[in-house]
Amino acid sequence: MLAVLASVLGQAYWGFSAQAVTTERVVVNRYTGLAIEGFDPVGYFVEARPMIGQADFEASQAGAVWRFRNEGNRAAFVAHPEIYGPQFGGYDPIDVARGITVAGNPRFWVISKGRLYLFGREQSRETFSADPSNFVREAKQRWPALEQDLSR
Repeated sequence: MLAVLASVLGQAYWGFSAQAVTTERVVVNRYTGLAIEGFDPVGYFVEARPMIGQADFEASQAGAVWRFRNEGNRAAFVAHPEIYGPQFGGYDPIDVARGITVAGNPRFWVISKGRLYLFGREQSRETFSADPSNFVREAKQRWPALEQDLSR
């Protein structure tokens, strides 16, 4: 508890980046506290590829520590996490549509209609790409209940 309080106080009062409290609503490495294994979520949009973020450029959001390649990417994410963050908290949308949560792998990804999706398996990415609208619609219907279960 003291570490959590120090983390919150440190970030709020001294402005340094501290490890966030882990939550299951976003896929986070339980040992590092990093969302999507430290990959820069904005990099998928600006470089069209996964890129590892740097410890010098971090932000805490949704109970996770996010890393970025540069200050511009960090600023874009902080201003619009709903756009740049992976949909469904980084869980595989194919599995979310089936009613289960399987963590996405930042190396298996697709941007569809301006949103980032991560997949647990390459095959899931290929299946999704064949009919993204259908899977997104089904996943959106199931996500609120799954998200609620994850936060318990």
